[in-house]
Amino acid sequence: MKKHKHNPSYIHHNKETNISTIRELVFGMEDGMVSTLGSVTGIAAATGDPFTTILAGLVIVAVESISMGVGSYLSSKSVRSIDERKLSEEREELEQYPKEEEAELVGMYVKAGWSPPLAKKMAEEAAQNEGLFLEEMALRELKIIPDNLEIPLENGIVMGVSYVVGGAIPLLPYFFIDVLQSIGVSVTVTLIALFFLGAYIARFSKRSWIKSGLEMFTLASAAALIGFVVGQIVEQTFIR
Repeated sequence: MKKHKHNPSYIHHNKETNISTIRELVFGMEDGMVSTLGSVTGIAAATGDPFTTILAGLVIVAVESISMGVGSYLSSKSVRSIDERKLSEEREELEQYPKEEEAELVGMYVKAGWSPPLAKKMAEEAAQNEGLFLEEMALRELKIIPDNLEIPLENGIVMGVSYVVGGAIPLLPYFFIDVLQSIGVSVTVTLIALFFLGAYIARFSKRSWIKSGLEMFTLASAAALIGFVVGQIVEQTFIR
């Protein structure tokens, strides 16, 4: 018989990772960098005025971070409210129609690949525990994990703060360097930061950090470039 080796690092997963938090962090940082980079680069190139560029950048970061944070909070709250309503309805069904729900759970177990006798036994045991019964039905029927619902306030704060941090990266050079020289520095620093943000994501996805970094770098660069070009077209058409 082949002897299997025990590898503790293989079987233990990072259970502290909150997917929602990572999602808001990455979204906020990326959007903050891309939006601010495209805006301040266009303004700096068009005006050559450091005060105007910095003022516009600060306004963009302030307004957008609040908007994104509030938007994240409201959307997360809506999702949580819907999930809580579904769980409440499911709880009522379990209380009013326990046998029907138990039979339904048996069917879902069988569909998942368990043998009918074992599926029946598992459903019978789950039905004896109110919390377990609800958890199994929520997971298998509603695709909801009761202990892993959205956290609206946390999501909103993470989104807002991460946007500010991301937006500060392309804006900071304009505080210390000549405005025209700052354009190149700002673009370079921001693109490097985007690469490292993509590489950071690989820590959780277990993808190649180089591929993940290049993906973020490429897509975000394209978005920033499009934003800059559109800004230049508008500026040339309507302002001059």
